[in-house]
Amino acid sequence: MTRYAIDRARGALIAQWSTGIGETATTVADLPSALPHHELLRLSAGLTQLSHACWRCYTHPASVADHYGPGSLGRQRQQERDAFGTVHDFVVAADRTAWAQIDTRVQEAAHAVGRVLAFLDRPGLTTRIAGEVAAELAAVERAELGDLSERAGQAVALSREDTSPLQVVQADRLLRRHPFGCDALFTRLDPTAAAIAAAHWLHAAVVVTSRLTRAHPAQIVAAADQPVKPLAFESLTEVLGGLGAGVRPRQVVMTLVRNALHVGEGHLLGIIEARHRINAAERLIGEVHAEHPELAVGADTVHLPLTPLDPGRPAPDLLENLLHGIQSCWGFYERHVRATQPGGGLSVEGPRRQKLRRAFIVALRQEADSRHDRLL
Repeated sequence: MTRYAIDRARGALIAQWSTGIGETATTVADLPSALPHHELLRLSAGLTQLSHACWRCYTHPASVADHYGPGSLGRQRQQERDAFGTVHDFVVAADRTAWAQIDTRVQEAAHAVGRVLAFLDRPGLTTRIAGEVAAELAAVERAELGDLSERAGQAVALSREDTSPLQVVQADRLLRRHPFGCDALFTRLDPTAAAIAAAHWLHAAVVVTSRLTRAHPAQIVAAADQPVKPLAFESLTEVLGGLGAGVRPRQVVMTLVRNALHVGEGHLLGIIEARHRINAAERLIGEVHAEHPELAVGADTVHLPLTPLDPGRPAPDLLENLLHGIQSCWGFYERHVRATQPGGGLSVEGPRRQKLRRAFIVALRQEADSRHDRLL
């Protein structure tokens, strides 16, 4: 989403959003020095909240809601999306819409912006803000159609409960050219779609590595170095477990992302998974007590993650984990060759190592191609 701020040094309202590998900013309007600063802060806060409400229509589309009847989640989401058509009036004519019925968060945020603009009473500023809001709504609408160019590109930093098959295909093509990942996966594509394709390629990488080394997939994933993101192992295990059981990448990834999004909003989807995690924590406590009775470890001291992903950015987090998993497969593959083949000691960047890397990539592409009908 777009975040708005007041640059007091320049006397300007600025808008800032993520590009996937960094932040970009633009000037929305120059601000007269006579305007009260606290009201300008209210304006920036209202615009940020409006952007958040509008982009939530993108990340939480009505089409994937479980129910779609009167009072249902699906109906509420559709009402939020339909409210886009009322935003302009709330922003530019707060005095005339003061008694209008406000049914959605989108309308509430737009009305808050309109009230500040009405108080400031600067027609030029109102016109600039109306144009800014229109540009933000247009960006959301382009992202919904799968066009992540220009301002709609901020969608690459968001996690969506649905994704375009076309975006998955595009991510698959990128991974075929760059099996270990590339910037374009993070800057041009919906991260949920990219994660679906990356899960497909991770499965292929594990199969290729396991075929050569005779190691179990869990052993290959466990060998990955995870000093910074210890929960990455759990997310990779869940992905590979599902794919190994015949579940399609889309279903596996969407389940993980949706659950994390629910956790991020303070909800736990289903009690079976929670019970599983609690039971695992209790077993861990028992093992620690048995081996180290001197440690004060109890139910109140164990940190129990409700999801293996970062709830604030689950899709980008999962994509990072999956690409790390592919890289780890190559590392496991290479170490096995070093340890088992005569003359397997390969220099860090020597020609033999490069030849082995190319062989791994060729085998990886062949395996991914053989499973291509399972991608979507």
